[in-house]
Amino acid sequence: MSERRLIGSGGPWEERVAYSRAVVQGDWCFVSGTTSTASADPAGQADAALAIIAAALEEGGFAMSDVVRVRYLLPDASDFEACWPVLRRWFGDVRPAATMQECGLIDPAMRIEIEVTAYRG
Repeated sequence: MSERRLIGSGGPWEERVAYSRAVVQGDWCFVSGTTSTASADPAGQADAALAIIAAALEEGGFAMSDVVRVRYLLPDASDFEACWPVLRRWFGDVRPAATMQECGLIDPAMRIEIEVTAYRG
């Protein structure tokens, strides 16, 4: 049986909601929905969120090239197209399976939340 490893980023929501930034289980890494309000625009937030995700993956021994699944959550679906250049920069050669969903996020300042699953076999 593989060991379960929890990865935290020190964000305030991890303690409040009792979750981990990422969980490594064997050859899999599950990264929680990740946001950033470092920028006001959706593309800037997507780029910052993906940098946080990349750091969590690296801490778990994974890379962005190991991502097999990505989920994009946006409160306004019309913001998604502005994020495409950022997503191509991060995932252009990886091309993971992907879903975009329009839904509410926990903070109105958040324009995009990104969740990934990575596998190294």
